[in-house]
Amino acid sequence: MNNNSKDTLASLEGLTFDPKQVTVVFVLGGPGSGKGTQCSLLVKDYGFVHLSAGDLLRQEQARPGSEYANIIQQSIEEGQIVPMHVTIGLLKHEMSRSIIEGKMKFLIDGFPRKIDQCLAFEKNICPCRFTLDFYCSEQVLMKRLLARGRRDDNINTIKKRFETHQKLTVPVLEYMDKQKKLVRIPCENNIESSSYISKCFKKNWPISEIDAIKMY
Repeated sequence: MNNNSKDTLASLEGLTFDPKQVTVVFVLGGPGSGKGTQCSLLVKDYGFVHLSAGDLLRQEQARPGSEYANIIQQSIEEGQIVPMHVTIGLLKHEMSRSIIEGKMKFLIDGFPRKIDQCLAFEKNICPCRFTLDFYCSEQVLMKRLLARGRRDDNINTIKKRFETHQKLTVPVLEYMDKQKKLVRIPCENNIESSSYISKCFKKNWPISEIDAIKMY
């Protein structure tokens, strides 16, 4: 986002994308669940735009002059969720840029983390087609995160992120399940995950539409 981030977010206020033209798939799971890896495969196979909420927040935090840098850093260090208006504003901005380029299908990775984020996004931006939830044991997730070696991947922060996921994100999954828009993907094995995802896409789209996605 450019230096006029506040003006950019304000200019997008009230913009809603037509779900008949824009496809949104939420991608959730505990930290270290391999969401990013699977999203990369879906980008390759189906031509989606992959938007990682975490990556966008880290980029905004590192941007010189960002008015959100401190609050993003504090939220990450405490294992808490960044305020909704910041994350949704960044996602909306990136979606708008892609739509201008004719790209209409989005995997939104690591969002929504809270039920209010979910409701606000679906009301003001675009309803999701469905939600992928990657799940496995916390022991496996902890091992993966520590092996990854990212600066914010230390034991205390990871434990806080697990607690936040359980407290705030699980209600989102329960809501999506009630809406019949939740697909749970076991993620201890990447090959098994890919098989489940393939079945999911065939179930949630007519075959002809899947073919059109592949040809996009």
